[in-house]
Amino acid sequence: MVDLRPYVALFRGQARSLTSYRASFALELSTNVFATVMDVATVLVLFRVSRTLGGFTLHEALLVVGLSSCAFAAADLAVGNIERIKFYVRTGLLDAVLVRPLGALPQLLLMDLPLRKASRCAFGTGVLVVAAATAGIEWTPGRVALVVAAPLAGMVFFSAIFVVSAAVAFWWVETGEIGNAFTYGGRDFTSYPITVYSGWFRRLFAYGMGFAFVAYYPALALLGRADPLGLPVWVGYASPSVAVVAAVAATAVWRVGIRHYRSTGS
Repeated sequence: MVDLRPYVALFRGQARSLTSYRASFALELSTNVFATVMDVATVLVLFRVSRTLGGFTLHEALLVVGLSSCAFAAADLAVGNIERIKFYVRTGLLDAVLVRPLGALPQLLLMDLPLRKASRCAFGTGVLVVAAATAGIEWTPGRVALVVAAPLAGMVFFSAIFVVSAAVAFWWVETGEIGNAFTYGGRDFTSYPITVYSGWFRRLFAYGMGFAFVAYYPALALLGRADPLGLPVWVGYASPSVAVVAAVAATAVWRVGIRHYRSTGS
């Protein structure tokens, strides 16, 4: 059985450090919600010039935004700081992590804990709650379960994307914006119905990489709408399965990356 006490102690230490300056921490909480607010604001602006977006009404589109924002914000809070692994590899600080008798990934997730991002998670959850309440959903036990499971599955999916993007640093330290293209780019992609995209772009990101299962298909299932792109109704409930596949793939990539790592020292 895994002893969680060292990880709990590390979490408490990081939390005390971050909240020791309360005014600064409160300011960071308030400013970090801006990115999620802009996701919602962008959709509202689009509906000032159009009555529908990809065949979705305003309230239906907000449901997509709510599912996406809630999932991404939770993943960013939980594992977003894994992006700093480039710095740890370049400076050799990763060596100190690897020599400890603890899992490397949990340690890295608890280092520089981004508690300031909790406001994004709270706002994203609020958007989802409001959107679900105003989208005209006919609630059934299955849809109640889905509205809870879909954001959690989306969180796991985005967490996997964060980990895979960060693991590239084991081979190529100066990854530039490659990781952001799939993490923050994925957030932007899932904030809209995939019917607004077309061609190879939609096939690659929506189906090839699975981003369509974060918000679009769960939203269709919640709304009781058929997929205009032709996939069956049950696909709307497939997000947990897709998240499991993504998590397994991310775990494999991470393990290969750790084995590939060579210390920067002599």
